[in-house]
Amino acid sequence: MVQVCLNGSRGAGDGTAVPLTPSALAESAAEAVAAGATDVHVHPKSPCGRDSLSGRVLAPVLTALRDRVRVPVGVTTGAWAEPDPAARVARVHDWTALPDHASVNWHEPGSEEVAAALLERGVGVEAGIWSGTDGAARFAVSPLGPKVLRVLAEVTDPDPDSAVTTARALLADLGPAHGRPVLLHGEDGGAWPVLRLAGRLGLATRVGLEDTLFLPGGERAVSNAELVGEALKWLPGGARTR
Repeated sequence: MVQVCLNGSRGAGDGTAVPLTPSALAESAAEAVAAGATDVHVHPKSPCGRDSLSGRVLAPVLTALRDRVRVPVGVTTGAWAEPDPAARVARVHDWTALPDHASVNWHEPGSEEVAAALLERGVGVEAGIWSGTDGAARFAVSPLGPKVLRVLAEVTDPDPDSAVTTARALLADLGPAHGRPVLLHGEDGGAWPVLRLAGRLGLATRVGLEDTLFLPGGERAVSNAELVGEALKWLPGGARTR
């Protein structure tokens, strides 16, 4: 599985390649799926460009994406978009259009409640376990652990020289992860080293302009589709896996 992360918290200042509007997100997702992505992760944006959990922002994005792709589509529930845990839960309950899954960062206050609200609504939960946090320890004792769709092992170390070591430590901290599938990915300078590690370990992974703006050689990526195409070269069956 290769998930494409279309935009993340990036904005207009990160370049025109980053899709922000519903139509741009849908076009970018369609190109990425054509390039080989099998799942989509997106951060819906308010008109001012901020990540939003509002149903009025979410619904047009989901509609536009589903008009163009036939793969699962997920969204963020990051606390930066709605700092108050109770308000995040209320947002989930107010959604009129539902994503296939949503990521929940287990180190954030209110993660259990947000995950429970998503499960109650029939939305799959991606348990975001960040390196450098207590997320793995909290997830290990969570009664919701066996119910999540998968675990996102998120390596926040941007140093290409140490990101793989950080990734291995995070996987060790996760242990059996309640038997759930693990998607391993990095960010910025650590994105490509961690993706290659995921390939060697046979784990699901992701790539996209949320995680990196650059190709492995340092060239600026022109699209999410280009990043997906490059990623597939490094994964099992690709030209550079041996």
